[in-house]
Amino acid sequence: MNSKMVLAVALLFASAAAQAQSSATLFGVLDEGLNLTSNAGGHKAWQMSSVDMVTSRWGLKGNEDLGDGLQAIFDLESGFMLDNGASYYNGRMFGYQSYVGLQSDTLGTLTFGRQFDSITDVIGLMTANGYWGGYLFSHPLDNDNTDATFRPSNSVKFTSNDYGGFSATALYGFSNQAGSFAGNRMVSAGLKYRYATFTIGAVYENLSNPGATSTGAVASDDANFVAAGQKIYGLGASYGAGPATLGLVYTHVNVQQPVSSVYLGDLGVNNASLRFDNIEFNVKYDVLADLTVAGMYTYTTAHLKQGGADSAMHWNQVGAMAQYLLSKRTSVYTQLVYQKASGGNTGTPLDTAFIPGAASPSSNSHQMVARIGMTHSF
Repeated sequence: MNSKMVLAVALLFASAAAQAQSSATLFGVLDEGLNLTSNAGGHKAWQMSSVDMVTSRWGLKGNEDLGDGLQAIFDLESGFMLDNGASYYNGRMFGYQSYVGLQSDTLGTLTFGRQFDSITDVIGLMTANGYWGGYLFSHPLDNDNTDATFRPSNSVKFTSNDYGGFSATALYGFSNQAGSFAGNRMVSAGLKYRYATFTIGAVYENLSNPGATSTGAVASDDANFVAAGQKIYGLGASYGAGPATLGLVYTHVNVQQPVSSVYLGDLGVNNASLRFDNIEFNVKYDVLADLTVAGMYTYTTAHLKQGGADSAMHWNQVGAMAQYLLSKRTSVYTQLVYQKASGGNTGTPLDTAFIPGAASPSSNSHQMVARIGMTHSF
């Protein structure tokens, strides 16, 4: 065998070894359904919607083995509206997630890009909307981001490995503004403990000027509140008992000088403070291997302080769902969510009921959304 052939064979084996140590996967999930909103501005509304139970999206993810228990990883996921083909997340190509990073077998994972915050990672999976129900089961206006209305861009995140049941995560989102390092930045952290089927977690998040710019940690077209500041505190627990999984979550949210909401538009308040307290109980029960039923109840109270006046608002929300698996990748489901608002005398859009995902806010204090849908993953 001459030297050129030896070199060719060596390169072939080297290429094969490199391929064996790295991977890339194309994947996705599709969700489409029909919604009926009982009161959308005083009228019933029928609408097709494709981001309710899960966000319709496709993605690429992969890893490369760097040796010594270290891997390079990446994840690119593009959300879209299945009913009309339009991009979701205001046209961002990879608005659902887009990050690259390093994963260590001994320490944890360090990632850079647009990604989920600590609330979504730690207690989101203990809520109905973050675990089994999706968008319609969000707390009012998704004020605590448990449904990931916003995802921090320009962010650096570290998630530790599990040590004796404990794990931690922390994230910093940069403002990307010259001369304004603290403007539109974000700090997020969470701690979780898991033992058998029991999990408990706590989170803290601090947003400075969310939505104030188009390029910050939480851009103006991405924020659930455009405000001077937003702080979120949360505690959650879940427990699996045979075919049942129970969840209990409490969150406290302070919004300083809110200007607008992505769900309601201009709030019509000046130099105000808005405080939310949410408590949710949920249960999911696997009736059969291919049939699941679930339900939730959320109570939310809010206080709007403006010009020396303190107005209190309350929301009671219940939801139920049934899902049947046609296969490992395809399911059909039905959902029903009802919200009752009370105490609303602020003269602002906060006074009426509104379920995120409804056709529009109600004209009065109550609203119901019913949905029948289908999911498919690949």
